[in-house]
Amino acid sequence: MNVDLDTVSEIVLARERADLARLGAGTAVLAGGTFLFSEPHDHLDTLVDITTLGWAPLTESAQGLEIAATCTLAEFAGAGPGRELGTPTLRPQWPGTALFAQSCRALLASHKIWRTATVGGNVCLSLPAGAVLGALVALDATAVIWPRGGGERRISLRDFVTGPGENLLGSGAVVRSFLVPTSSLLARTSFRKVALAPLGRSGSVVMGRRAADGRCAVTVTAATVRPIVLDFDSVPSPSELADALAEITADIWFDDPHGAPDWRAHVTGLLAAEVAAELGEAS
Repeated sequence: MNVDLDTVSEIVLARERADLARLGAGTAVLAGGTFLFSEPHDHLDTLVDITTLGWAPLTESAQGLEIAATCTLAEFAGAGPGRELGTPTLRPQWPGTALFAQSCRALLASHKIWRTATVGGNVCLSLPAGAVLGALVALDATAVIWPRGGGERRISLRDFVTGPGENLLGSGAVVRSFLVPTSSLLARTSFRKVALAPLGRSGSVVMGRRAADGRCAVTVTAATVRPIVLDFDSVPSPSELADALAEITADIWFDDPHGAPDWRAHVTGLLAAEVAAELGEAS
């Protein structure tokens, strides 16, 4: 549903970083706008459009991949294994990028939304069902943040979200991009999702990553109030995985009409076991 924001009287087209100084009380960032225009926001009178800053959606380097906050889900999903990202000299086979499209498909969104919604918007909403957020956490990404007043700070995405709709962004700050290291892009991955209904919101999403040195990370999202990462020195055995999941406290399991906490915890255990088994096969 589209909602007219009839309290908004001005839209600022940001052309340079100085234009972001307008952010503050009564002002919001406009990127894709798929959430912003989905429900009333009567406290807003100004929008600052950051899509006019001209950031390249995807930028390769020897260190990995930089994903602009304004990168659309369609552009994100299209950067899968074997795809050319536009840089003529760096076209590596990055199996870790398989999580990009898989996470987008876990969202309850049409392809029309994919062409408008942004990676930065999904991360900054910080919702439990934010599957793109989960994929970047699973790939050990870092958020590059432009604080109010200048400078730059970087936060590991596994620490960025503190609860449903809550994060460490800070007032007046903007996420510039997300950095995914080459080691994660070269890693083997596994993905599992479950929902109560075939087209329903994800009840649990579990993603695994196995690095070249054998270390593994299992990331749980949708089932929890924030992404949870379980780290292992090697592919975990069923008992090691069960012990790690048992350490997730009861208050972390999410409770809403799309799944009760006990159900989410149970199905997460089943999905995590499948993820670990698949990572083991990759060895």
